Amino acid sequence: QVPLVESGGGLAQPGFSLRLSCTASGFTFSRYAMSWYRQVPGKERELVASITSIGDNTNYAASVKGRFTISRDNAKNTVYLQMNSLKPEDTAAYYCHARWTPYVYWGQGTQVTVSS
Repeated sequence: QVPLVESGGGLAQPGFSLRLSCTASGFTFSRYAMSWYRQVPGKERELVASITSIGDNTNYAASVKGRFTISRDNAKNTVYLQMNSLKPEDTAAYYCHARWTPYVYWGQGTQVTVSS
């Protein structure tokens, strides 16, 4: 059983929107802080956004602040990343991450490509 499964990636034109979803299974989702990371080939994986276990606090990378929104639905074991006003530099593989120290899970990633 894969603990985190992402979906919603794909091709979008600059200025358009995509919503990523990450559904958890096999662990108590509501205990875990959740994050989205992204990675471009040849570069380090970078933190995009994070949300606390109960959703009362969020943080964003400066490059996406004001354009991306992270949210979660603990009843559905799902975390979302709403990506608006997409830019070509948002092109990357996006990974879902769960953390309840010392336990950590990663998703398999979903590709987002922003191109006209």
